[in-house]
Amino acid sequence: MVVTLRDVARLAGVSPATASRALSAPDLVAPARREQVQRAARELGYRPNRAARELITGRTGNLCLVVPDLENPFFAAVAKGVQARARTLGHAVFVADAEEDPRMESELVAHLGGQVDGAILCSPRMTDADLDRLSAEVPLVLVNREHAPLPSVVIDNADGVRQAVTHLHALGHRRVAYAGGPADSWSDSRRRLGLQDVSHGLSDVEVVNLGHFAPVFAGGVAAADLVAASGATAVLAHNDLVALGILNRLQARGLRVPEDVSVVGYDDIPAATLVSPALTTVTVPLARLGREAVDLLVAHGLRAGRQSAAERALAEALTVATDRFAEPAAPSATDGVRQRPGDDSAPHSRDTGDAPAPRTTAVETAGPAPVRLRVELVVRGSTSTAPRPTTMESDR
Repeated sequence: MVVTLRDVARLAGVSPATASRALSAPDLVAPARREQVQRAARELGYRPNRAARELITGRTGNLCLVVPDLENPFFAAVAKGVQARARTLGHAVFVADAEEDPRMESELVAHLGGQVDGAILCSPRMTDADLDRLSAEVPLVLVNREHAPLPSVVIDNADGVRQAVTHLHALGHRRVAYAGGPADSWSDSRRRLGLQDVSHGLSDVEVVNLGHFAPVFAGGVAAADLVAASGATAVLAHNDLVALGILNRLQARGLRVPEDVSVVGYDDIPAATLVSPALTTVTVPLARLGREAVDLLVAHGLRAGRQSAAERALAEALTVATDRFAEPAAPSATDGVRQRPGDDSAPHSRDTGDAPAPRTTAVETAGPAPVRLRVELVVRGSTSTAPRPTTMESDR
């Protein structure tokens, strides 16, 4: 037998309207009454009618995540964090792969915007103007990208680079190459700025810019020959996939890692420990990036309903009348409704005790401050002391 909302209301001893609010807009119901209704729903195994819920709340219960390349373990790990956090909050997630194409990113958000309450864009390559245009149509949160009007969660790119180069400097390396990512990558631009700062702080470190490469294994293979030709004793890669490509190609050329060239990656994907030597890399809290992004999207407002009062009343009537032959539930003494001004979306509590949610700055147009996550260098076998210069017979 199908369990209806009236069944839940009868067991909880409340009106169908209160039961509906407790399940669809719980912040509008007193905590004790809300728990009473939710407990009854769990006992009966009640599953809400999502179509009716959408009519009542004006929301679909769906979120969208757009990533540049789902085959990249970085984005796959972020996606798992997004899905896990969204699931605990009662949302489903559409995941879309933009194939490193800024135009496809924009098209995907525009296409899915009407089916979701908000979108998370991971490392978007599109322009600021495109972000502004899309944010007027659907609430957006950025991951691994900052754009002042929009909430974002990023990692401390500059500090990650500082840790990597300081580590290499301590090992005696004085000529360090950098194999960068795509030219339109925001994180790559931040890491290059970090390298400039490091170079000023460690005046005896020379950073060799090898250029921009695809953020995949093949990009690292292409960069490796330039590493060998640069005379650098160490190389910092844009990400672990590039670093693994460099390591593979250097070894194929007969160069030893780390005896001849030290290699440092970025992200700490699972494959970083599956190669020999294991990759020294900057570890990034990938799953937490996804969780924080969902929290930001909820905290800063999912798409609000636009139904009129009459439409909302009709939708609620459709929900509570799913079983026309059910006996009327006894009216409760009080609805238990707690009045609260403003909209009905409040920030959900976080599942970690980490950095608090950002607050809106005094200047409204500036948007919320980015949530910035710390990173940490993990030293493994792909780095060692710098090789000593070859002593020529004529130098003796």
